[in-house]
Amino acid sequence: MITEFGHFALILAFLVAILQTVVPLVGAHKRWPAWMAVAEPAANVQFLLTAAAFAALMWAFVTSDFSLQLVVLNSHSAKPMLYKISGTWGNHEGSMLLWVLIVTLFGAMAAWFGGNLPPTLRARVLGVQASIGVAFFAFILFTSNPFVRMAVPPFDGQDLNPLLQDPGLAFHPPFLYLGYVGLSMAFSFAVAALIEGRVDAAWGRWVRPWTLAAWIFLTIGIALGSWWAYYELGWGGFWFWDPVENASFMPWLLAAALLHSAIVVEKRESLKSWTILLAILAFGFSLIGTFIVRSGLLTSVHAFANDPERGVFILMIMAFFTGGALILFALRAGAMEARGVFSLVSRESALLANNLLLAVSCFVVFVGTMWPLVAEMFFDRKLSVGPPFFNMAFTPFMVLLGLILPLGSAMPWKRASIARAARPLRYVFVLALAAGGLAWAVQTGRSLIGPVGMFLAAWVVMGTIVDLAQRTGRRPGRLARLTRLPRADWGKMVAHSGLGLTMMGVAGLTAWQMEDIRVAQVGEPFGVGSYTLTLNDVQSVEGPNYLSTMGFVTLAQDGREIARLRPEKRIYPVAQMPTTEAAIDYDLLRDVYVVIGDEQIQGGWTIRTYIKPLTNWIWIGCGLMALGGLLSLSDRRFRVAAGARRPVTGVPAE
Repeated sequence: MITEFGHFALILAFLVAILQTVVPLVGAHKRWPAWMAVAEPAANVQFLLTAAAFAALMWAFVTSDFSLQLVVLNSHSAKPMLYKISGTWGNHEGSMLLWVLIVTLFGAMAAWFGGNLPPTLRARVLGVQASIGVAFFAFILFTSNPFVRMAVPPFDGQDLNPLLQDPGLAFHPPFLYLGYVGLSMAFSFAVAALIEGRVDAAWGRWVRPWTLAAWIFLTIGIALGSWWAYYELGWGGFWFWDPVENASFMPWLLAAALLHSAIVVEKRESLKSWTILLAILAFGFSLIGTFIVRSGLLTSVHAFANDPERGVFILMIMAFFTGGALILFALRAGAMEARGVFSLVSRESALLANNLLLAVSCFVVFVGTMWPLVAEMFFDRKLSVGPPFFNMAFTPFMVLLGLILPLGSAMPWKRASIARAARPLRYVFVLALAAGGLAWAVQTGRSLIGPVGMFLAAWVVMGTIVDLAQRTGRRPGRLARLTRLPRADWGKMVAHSGLGLTMMGVAGLTAWQMEDIRVAQVGEPFGVGSYTLTLNDVQSVEGPNYLSTMGFVTLAQDGREIARLRPEKRIYPVAQMPTTEAAIDYDLLRDVYVVIGDEQIQGGWTIRTYIKPLTNWIWIGCGLMALGGLLSLSDRRFRVAAGARRPVTGVPAE
């Protein structure tokens, strides 16, 4: 009964989405207040109906209702409750229902918090957002219905993919989807502004919180996925430039560019066309990510589906929304004439350089991701584009971004002097050079990655701190003024510092990692770097729904035991799939990472050991970036009316 209710609620939500798409847009065009007023209650009803459908599907997973085909394929009665719940979205159909639930959530939030928007713009934003919901409701109901019944329900299910039975990955998809779909709001604001024919400072202020929220969620989602890959897959890396990893990273780069570009629109009414284009492309790349994950064209451990028919449907959605928005963008180009004028050396120019570096970086990742597919389709050649290409092509842009970031933040609007902006940073530059030199002096190899990473980290972090201090002036009472600074200023400092720390972690891990692979005999110590490891025992252990071969390893340094590690190899009998569970001794300055392999015929067990310097600073930096975004989002200026629009001249609204 609950399953039928969920299916019925999903169909009703589809019908409400159609109503919300048509009526408010017609009302805004005709200036009919009653028709425009339909948007808000429709957005609320659409969200409640979709939430009811999602809750019904989750109930089926929690209660192990094996009359539902999706539960049979992705659950098992012996599975822990956390993974029964996460199993709701740990599959193609359920994840798409989560996707459309978040689309409707953001639409409802625009209705709840959009009281300060002009009625026509609010109606158009909600109408465009509902049209995205219409497309994905149709996709779910016609190609990916999660409420399909089994004619003869089996006694038990086939279990969830064992790789997904992990706390990190249980929460990774919801955060990632909140980021992906959050960019739909920036898209809706962009298309609504194009329909109205005007973009101004008030629009820039309205679009910033939605973009910032999406960027925060993407940051958390990508960090969780990276951390999961690090400790779960057993290969010891945090990023492999996998197609699906890239699919989430590309919108993140464009969202970061959009966030900074919207600041220029708000403050100076410049870069209007560029900001609108970024809003369209950011959501377009979210749709590209959905296509990559679900079309089966590119192979990935993260992929949900391998169905070309579904891929074609998503391709049609992507072509309609992205292509339609770009056509509208071309038609309305004259309505986005910039008003603010700025010199070549100014904060606007620095933010534009930031945008270009992020956008080109995104393009590099896109080319590397899609080129194997293009080569096979058009040149009949099978190519593989791996980490060496991405590291070589992507890294220079991030180095340049780190170099200009503190200097650009110190520049005033409209017109600046490089010498004047650099004066407060001269000591920071010297200290950053000293940090890089120290790294060069103590490292054993001759790679520049480590020293450059240390220099950039010190330059970015200390530069952001100096920039924050400069905002308090030089008169007495600086500390009191520091506490009264807007939260957005604090958020910028924290987020930029997080970027610097992430750069440091990536550079340290890449340059100074040690690896050791050997056959270890039980009871015989062996050394890796300054550490001594001893495989004391190997036992068979039974888990809730898996069988484990568990090693018991003692980690010592200078004759003192510092940790006891338990690496595992698990087999899930229902899914007949093995997984590797690395044992990690975490520390701020390094991780000791141990993986157990197979037993050898001549005796002993294969043991892989990694010493990973500064690894945890990667995720500490990501956490600080997300925290900085939250601080900025909590700024009171994001919660009050954006102010009256300025008179518009030139292109009419309709």
